[in-house]
Amino acid sequence: MLSKKTKYGLKALAYIARQECDTPVPIGAIAESENISHKFLESILLTLRKSGFLGSKKGKGGGVYLIKEPKDIRMVDVIRVLEGPIALVPCVSLNFYEKCDDCPDEKTCTISRLMIQVRDSTLTVLRKNTLADLM
Repeated sequence: MLSKKTKYGLKALAYIARQECDTPVPIGAIAESENISHKFLESILLTLRKSGFLGSKKGKGGGVYLIKEPKDIRMVDVIRVLEGPIALVPCVSLNFYEKCDDCPDEKTCTISRLMIQVRDSTLTVLRKNTLADLM
């Protein structure tokens, strides 16, 4: 299930991308429009800024802005930054692999093949879609 952090992050990015002007978007405007707690949104936007998706400007006329074009922001990258692993179980994760504590042998695991298919299908969709597709 998608966390609220990721859901709100996607909504905020889409809101910023829809703005016609090249001026920074005030965080309060995003919070109000998308019905997101201002404080929670600040935390999410800080994560996105530190990850290279957003820039920010302080002071009068300040706010946040996209560093890249929406067509160049892949959903797989945003989801990984905000949500973490794409895989539903750690033993099939490509970037965050961990051995499952309750599984004595990954090669004979009854669910790993299914989870690999789920992971690969999810990755295909997320790699194919960009922020421009959300707009």
